[in-house]
Amino acid sequence: MTEPCDLTAVAARRMIGARKLSPVELLDSCLTRIRQVNPAVNAMVALDEERARATAKAAEQAVMSGAKLGPLHGLPIGIKDLEETKGLRTTWGSPLFADHVPTRDEAMVANLRAAGAIVVGKTNTPEFGAGANTRNTVYGATGNPFDPTKSAAGSSGGSAVALATGMVPIASGSDTGGSLRNPAAFNGIVGFRPSPGLVPSERRGLGWSNLPVLGPMARTAEDCALLLSAMADDDALDPLAYSLPARAVRKGDRDLFPPMPVDLSTLRVAATPDFGFAPTEKHIREVFAERVAALQPLFGRVAQATPDCRGSDEAFEVLRAASFLQAHLEKARKTPDMVGPNVRANVEEGLRYSLADYARAAAEQTRLYRVWQGFFRDHDVIITPAITISPRNWRELYPAEIDGQPTRTYFHWLAMAYAVTLVGHPAISIPLGKDRAGMPFGLQIVGPRGGDALVMAVAAAIEAAVAGDATLARPVPDIAALKAARPISEMPEFRTWG
Repeated sequence: MTEPCDLTAVAARRMIGARKLSPVELLDSCLTRIRQVNPAVNAMVALDEERARATAKAAEQAVMSGAKLGPLHGLPIGIKDLEETKGLRTTWGSPLFADHVPTRDEAMVANLRAAGAIVVGKTNTPEFGAGANTRNTVYGATGNPFDPTKSAAGSSGGSAVALATGMVPIASGSDTGGSLRNPAAFNGIVGFRPSPGLVPSERRGLGWSNLPVLGPMARTAEDCALLLSAMADDDALDPLAYSLPARAVRKGDRDLFPPMPVDLSTLRVAATPDFGFAPTEKHIREVFAERVAALQPLFGRVAQATPDCRGSDEAFEVLRAASFLQAHLEKARKTPDMVGPNVRANVEEGLRYSLADYARAAAEQTRLYRVWQGFFRDHDVIITPAITISPRNWRELYPAEIDGQPTRTYFHWLAMAYAVTLVGHPAISIPLGKDRAGMPFGLQIVGPRGGDALVMAVAAAIEAAVAGDATLARPVPDIAALKAARPISEMPEFRTWG
């Protein structure tokens, strides 16, 4: 029998609206799952149980009184520990903020509460989101639900694991170099990187930078679309929160939820295992080739093609370093012993660059953007592996090599994701079975400029097409095994950098 916590968000919301499921019952089920499974994986790191229970009771009363209900009414949600939550500890994974309790919700969180979501707690993240391995010295490491000794990726790793294990039906995430898409791929869930500005952020330090975005995570594309429809908004404090091409795509836009119909057989699809430059391991290339062959009959045309992404590594490295200098230079200078190796590495790298380097990187980003616009005249979407490797042990802070070849930087293995980040196109990672190591495989779908609704629609259509195929449908972790597993906190190096 399906537990309430294992229902999709859309199904649970419909049942709540029809008075067939109480928000209190759903929350109780989620809290029970957290108690049973979280010790094995350490995904949910700060609970707000008392307030969540009070909110669920109020949500139940609103249903029974016939009040107007928001799109997320009664749905428990996990909030990534990079987003401020009023009255609930927000640490950014840093010992500098280990006891920080915000006095206000940031705008995205406030919007989700206003839409009816019930904040259950905070989900784990690397220190300041630096690195795609969810570890920090405040809360420790997060393990993959398919093998807790392996990485959950990041930086939205806690959200991804909480979703995969049924702790919550929806969760928030953020993405610079793939922090929504990478953990979605490693944990068998859905993570969507929206066009910059679609989900506004009033805290982005470099306000005009398109690299960091906020976005939704869920177990299905339809659930992700539901959450995105509540996140999308306009906010004058975010200079990128303006209308997308030719029309406004904002809160309540009907093209976002439910996903618009799309005929996959009309689509011109480009498939690439590496964008011509990403260090994708042989194993992942082979699994991707199998997935392309399986999906090819669904599409009108599939071509092995990629936009010319030469120069993406260099441009992303410089622009990313500028963001880290803005956010963390003073911390690294004043309290170096309180700052982890990934943040220090980014600050040190940034200090090596000159203004001329930054100008070249910004110009290269612009050139790449224009190359992509030409490419999309002949293609509707691009499909790729969502990430370059299969999950490895979380004690490996980052992959220093892939197939015997050294990586450029500690984030070079994220190149499949940051190629898309640079040009500002929307992208999603959806689960498509398991790889040959028995770990989830994620397919990245990239759309044209402003094509958020199209990307979500294609993801939902592919998801529906493979739903009955055991080799391609979303993999589900063994919850019984996780309940009986040794706590991850007992593993060596759990709360250290190794």
